[in-house]
Amino acid sequence: MSETNNTKNISNDEIDLLDLFRRMGRAIARMCRSIGRGILISIVFLFRKWIPLLLSVILGIGAAYLLKVATPSSYTSDLVLRTNADSPSEMIAHINRLHTYCKEDNIAALSKAISVPEKDIKNISDISAFWIIDNGRDGIPDIVDYSNSHNIYDTINIRMKDRLDVRAKINAPQELINVKNGIINYINADSLFQQKNRIRLRQNQENLTRINYDILQLDSLQKVKYFEETRNMQPKNGGQMIFLQEHNTQLIYNDIYKLYTRKQAIESEQALYKDITTVLSEFSIPVKRINGGGYYAVRIVPVFFVLTLLILIMLANRKKLEEVYKKY
Repeated sequence: MSETNNTKNISNDEIDLLDLFRRMGRAIARMCRSIGRGILISIVFLFRKWIPLLLSVILGIGAAYLLKVATPSSYTSDLVLRTNADSPSEMIAHINRLHTYCKEDNIAALSKAISVPEKDIKNISDISAFWIIDNGRDGIPDIVDYSNSHNIYDTINIRMKDRLDVRAKINAPQELINVKNGIINYINADSLFQQKNRIRLRQNQENLTRINYDILQLDSLQKVKYFEETRNMQPKNGGQMIFLQEHNTQLIYNDIYKLYTRKQAIESEQALYKDITTVLSEFSIPVKRINGGGYYAVRIVPVFFVLTLLILIMLANRKKLEEVYKKY
């Protein structure tokens, strides 16, 4: 009797499971048919209403052109700086104060910071500093992180530790020279950066003095090994024979070459990078404005198109909308 009940329960379970799969299959099929029907209706609707939709696109392009004509031209250009006295993080934070002044429209503070007359500040829309990313850690700059979205925990693509990018957004390209000079003066005027740079130069000079002293000492040691020690090993009494072994002077030569290499590196840094920052790439004169017709078209045309589409859908279903409005 119990075996019969178990068999019936198993059979019922199997039937319920199969029925569940059938229901799921029918639901998926209905959903696919509904989606297909909705796509077909949408395509037919778009074909039937192509004239007003096309007019909306034309109106959007016309509005974009009017905005292009009505708004002042805007350009961007980039300046690449090498940070000699401090890390790029401190320099970026310092330069981005100018971005805050631009964002807050603080003309007086921006004019004082970069030493540009207030009448010319209106041509400067923004000044911002960004990290430069080295993809693959090969020491070669690859991209600029304009969106500030780089993952700081990425160990393959890293932020460069000796340079940064400064982007200026202006209305008059001829102001780029004044903007560059103003940014450099703004950085050089910082007392902390000045102090760090003086310490760096003094330490480099101390290293050079010590390296020169060590080179002389090694050179003197080399002469001692060749002459003094060798002479002391000569036989004092006749008839004695001493087998001399040449000293391993190559070790001393390697040390001297390493010191000369360090000396040349420091001398190059003293000559090339003696200031707080060094300009690696100047502002280039932009040719194409960033707020042209295409800039406004990609923003306005979709808005016009979507609004027109919504109005057409509401007009096509106005009776249903009236019923719903009257009901509620």
